[in-house]
Amino acid sequence: MSLATIPTFRVTERAGARITFQSDEGHVAHLFILEEDILRIMVLPGGSLHFPRTWAVAPGQEDVPLAGRDRFQLDGFALPTFQFEEEPGTVRFVTNRVRLTIHLQGLYCRWEVLLGERFQFAAVDRSTQNYNFGWWDERVYHYLKREPDEMYFGLGERAGSTNRAGQSYRMTNLDAMGYNARTTDPLYKHIPFYVTWKSQTRLAYGLFYDTNADCTFDLGRELDNYHGHYRYFAADYGDLDYYFIAGPDTAQVVRRYTWLTGRPAFSPKWSLGYSGSTMAYTDAPNAQERMNEFLSRCAEHDILCESFHLSSGYTSISGKRYVFNWDRVKFPEPETFVRNYLAHGIRLCPNIKPCLLRDHPRFKEAEAEGLFIHDEDGKPTLVQFWDEVGAYLDFTNPKTVAWWKSGVTESLLKYGVVATWNDNNEFEIWNKAARINGFGQARRAVEAKTLQTLLMIRASRDAQREFAPDKRPFLVTRSGAVGMHRYVQTWSGDNYTSWETLRYNIKMGIGLALSGVSNLGHDVGGFSGPAPDTELLLRWVQFGIFLPRFSIHSWNDDQTANEPWMYPEITAYVRDLIKFRYRLIPYFYDLLWRSHHEYAPIIRPTFHDFPQDDHCYLENDDMLLGENLLVAAVVEPGQRARQVYLPAGSDWYDFWSGDYYTGGQEIWLPAPWDRPPLLARADSAIPLNVAEQHFAKPADQRGFYLFPSRNDSQFEYKCFEDDGESEAYRDGKFWTWRLQILGSRSDLSVKIERRGDGYPQPGQTILFLPRQETRPIDLQGGSIVSDSSLGAQRELRITLW
Repeated sequence: MSLATIPTFRVTERAGARITFQSDEGHVAHLFILEEDILRIMVLPGGSLHFPRTWAVAPGQEDVPLAGRDRFQLDGFALPTFQFEEEPGTVRFVTNRVRLTIHLQGLYCRWEVLLGERFQFAAVDRSTQNYNFGWWDERVYHYLKREPDEMYFGLGERAGSTNRAGQSYRMTNLDAMGYNARTTDPLYKHIPFYVTWKSQTRLAYGLFYDTNADCTFDLGRELDNYHGHYRYFAADYGDLDYYFIAGPDTAQVVRRYTWLTGRPAFSPKWSLGYSGSTMAYTDAPNAQERMNEFLSRCAEHDILCESFHLSSGYTSISGKRYVFNWDRVKFPEPETFVRNYLAHGIRLCPNIKPCLLRDHPRFKEAEAEGLFIHDEDGKPTLVQFWDEVGAYLDFTNPKTVAWWKSGVTESLLKYGVVATWNDNNEFEIWNKAARINGFGQARRAVEAKTLQTLLMIRASRDAQREFAPDKRPFLVTRSGAVGMHRYVQTWSGDNYTSWETLRYNIKMGIGLALSGVSNLGHDVGGFSGPAPDTELLLRWVQFGIFLPRFSIHSWNDDQTANEPWMYPEITAYVRDLIKFRYRLIPYFYDLLWRSHHEYAPIIRPTFHDFPQDDHCYLENDDMLLGENLLVAAVVEPGQRARQVYLPAGSDWYDFWSGDYYTGGQEIWLPAPWDRPPLLARADSAIPLNVAEQHFAKPADQRGFYLFPSRNDSQFEYKCFEDDGESEAYRDGKFWTWRLQILGSRSDLSVKIERRGDGYPQPGQTILFLPRQETRPIDLQGGSIVSDSSLGAQRELRITLW
């Protein structure tokens, strides 16, 4: 088709929430009015839908069918009424939140969002060739006009600054070991969603492109004088099927996008504890001895630990990795080994990989069953994998899914393993002739690489759920795609050990959290390269304890292992930091529940909660843990103080000293080696585990740290609890702590209660307040046994009624 011909569309069908447009050239487009704040546009040059199913969209649901969801299925959406207006050359659609104007010549879209009582301009397509109607190549394009006040956030796990403006990114999942967290692109995950923040009008909206294809986002790096300032999305294959999500702020957009793509997994509470890991142990010839030494050293140094990521050396034959194989020389009795770890309160999370090397003991079996991604002649498509070649399993084949689930069950779960670590699952397939089953609709493998990743982790999840249906499954994955949050916890892959990585991993995690995936972490201490020095390891631990996934993991060049006792001079600091992490686990667990129940990110940038504070949009190294804790990591060597900006709109407490600050200013906080800079939001409560804890001796007693404003104020805090690992919460077996605090300048009123099913009998709890908080307290729901000051804290021991 020539550029001289700009297609003109006309409305040909109005079927409820779906409006269809067609052009004389045979092009088709569909508009879907899904929610008051979510509209969707599908553009089909030539009229053909290449990928009729989606695995990304699951509105408010925990999953989609294994073979995917029909793209025209609208179950789960509200499908609101809307106004339809028609003028010569244009049509307009108006909901209570969004106004979309479409110019029929070229199908140019202009989006407006209701702010207050007026519709405010949000976005508009580029006025020259916004879509590709066969003009250039077979790729899929969407061009929008780029405004000078726009900032862009999200796109999942990306290197560099939090604000993506002026950059270009390639989404092709790669095994990017030793990546530079400031510059390397692409990386491990494929999440084609981002938030636009318009700073002048204080408006946010999101764009999500539902595609499995490798794709590119250019957010202002490219310039072309003939088109003005623009940004674009381009996918190598598939269809243009995108969602517009109205704000008004980033928090609303992120929650609604997360809702759109499915309910985040509710992992067991133990997944929030420290997870040991290193490749050095299982790669050693005396692997089981090294693993047992880990238990001994944890006991020696009183290092609390809940799980251990078992690296793939346990599967080795002659130094190579073979999934579902146990190296019986290293681990003569796997079940005994697993049970020994369980006896110490530590669950193993073994590494599994979706590629079978060509000399794998079960390669010929899988080939005979047709389980591999294959060439046109039916033979397995061979790819480079570690130091050999092998073939990827095809998870769009139901027989492969069944085979994989059987392997997980027979080789791991039956030995007592309760979790899986899904690794090296980027599916690096470059042969364009390679084919997949496609659930009975064969297609090229390169068109659906990220789908393979998603289906692999789903198959592992399903195996665990079927083996232990009463327990909530826990999985970890390195690679991922939209929808991964429904199944797994993740981490930022094989980072390089440096101070720069520590700094930019913070930004990387924030980008992922703003993309619906906030149950995450990083390899603390750095995975690849030199061993961290004393200070870098300690500062990394100080930051790592505030992430949902907290694991010290490594494959150091000098063959050492990053361990809590790596440097004797800081071992006590590391031990106490881990114990502080365990003290915060009730807070983490409540955030995990809020993520699952309310779609709220566990970690987030400060502008997420303080969108009206322009200072929060400046590049920084700060992070909110939930809405109540502000983490200020030390990311430069030799620092003993940390400057931090306190967002306006709240007052703040130094968590450690109890010093009180007004928001909207920069302050300096001490940054000693024994504790990280940490602030608590005024008028907040933090649930704590106040029991004394030791290795292999779990204990739990609830307490709360209260941070009331010094002015007249009131606030309420609710905290979710259940047994921590079963599915019984679905049947209402959980309880909620509810605290109500009313403060005046002269006194405080505190009401505390528990409601729900299954909680322990009423006993004691402890309330902590900053030592400077001397107002008398009127308590409801219990009686004060003692009221004393200890160090920087005021402590009230309470007997609950």
